[in-house]
Amino acid sequence: MTVLGAAPPASAAAPTDACSILYSARITFWGMTCSQPGEPMIGGFATWRNVPITFDQTDTGSATVQVGNYLRVTPNTSSSPLAANIEIGLYAEKTGRTTHTYGPRWTEMTTSGGRTKAITAGVNPTKADKRNHTYMTVRQDSGNQWDVLYDFNKVGSTTSQLKVLGGNTNRIDVGLEVTGPRYVDVPSIANRMQFMTGNKVWEKVATRNVAKSVTLPSCSASHPAPNCFTTKLADGTNFTQWTVSKPRRQAVALTSQHTATPSHVPAAVDSSGTFNGVDQQALQACLDNDPDSCLTTVPGLSECVVTARVCNAAALTTGDTADDSTGEVDVSATDIRSRAAAAFDVPADALALDPPQASLRSADGIGDAAWTVTSTSTTPGLLHTDRRFDGFTARYSARTGALLEACWGDLCDAS
Repeated sequence: MTVLGAAPPASAAAPTDACSILYSARITFWGMTCSQPGEPMIGGFATWRNVPITFDQTDTGSATVQVGNYLRVTPNTSSSPLAANIEIGLYAEKTGRTTHTYGPRWTEMTTSGGRTKAITAGVNPTKADKRNHTYMTVRQDSGNQWDVLYDFNKVGSTTSQLKVLGGNTNRIDVGLEVTGPRYVDVPSIANRMQFMTGNKVWEKVATRNVAKSVTLPSCSASHPAPNCFTTKLADGTNFTQWTVSKPRRQAVALTSQHTATPSHVPAAVDSSGTFNGVDQQALQACLDNDPDSCLTTVPGLSECVVTARVCNAAALTTGDTADDSTGEVDVSATDIRSRAAAAFDVPADALALDPPQASLRSADGIGDAAWTVTSTSTTPGLLHTDRRFDGFTARYSARTGALLEACWGDLCDAS
């Protein structure tokens, strides 16, 4: 039994007000679900495929055009719906007329700052090959911090999360975020999500406790693409699947990606035995076909993710930090300055740039030569809120322009 902090009892309910407040902005749009499990939560899990996200090959000037599909877990909402949280997901951004970045990362956000890191380990994490990937965060056995896992392997840990309380004082969100919908096509993404109870059991949220924030009209004859979403919640008794797309050219029929066949699935490591107690052959078969069931059907997996937290032998290798981008490489100082200014809402002339160092390698193995951008100006970080923080530091790949890692506010001291 996991001992949790005390809090007044509260009945479960869909967090409708919080969802509409958190996922609403002037130039960014969401097809998001927000759920309150109705009991203490010490883990969150989601899965979807690496679908191909395409951008118009046109000059968009200084406009930000990007997409994120992510899981966000807020362990303690007792003081505010916008409390410290953990986000892990798949992100793509248009970086030039014919170039874009694509790949996973995880982010920790608090009321005093935030930090984010690209995820480079795994089987083709930066390739839009329709392969299933899993996104997870699990609270550590002691203290208030959480580990972050990608494809069932640990990729990082938080430093500044709040204590998990009893009652209905948490939230788990999953869905799609789009900035610049006019220039991007996002095919159907089938999001499946679960949470871990205080007794370390994985469960699905009751549908009655799920709220939605869809801030573009539903695609139809009167609301054609590109400024529309198609969404569907498989809403029986429990949250089963949130399917969302943002078509570019025309409204398309909503189809599930959950049972689609990947266009290319790399051969898994030949691992007929076990690794950290996990049946590797069963795990790879489950990841290929039904990752939503892995925690309950793969021998040893549910125990591994809360103990060793390194459970997938095939995904241990750190791959190339290059992403599934197109076109030219080797970005200029002007490009990096423009991207950082837009991303962190800081004037371009308030940024300091350090040129790439070929030997530079971060503590977690991100080894691309990188531009380092710093500023002491106030910034919202990567949050879409009115909060601002003092200063930021960011590293961008010198070859592709992909964001490798960043911090803002007080969490720069914790990085």
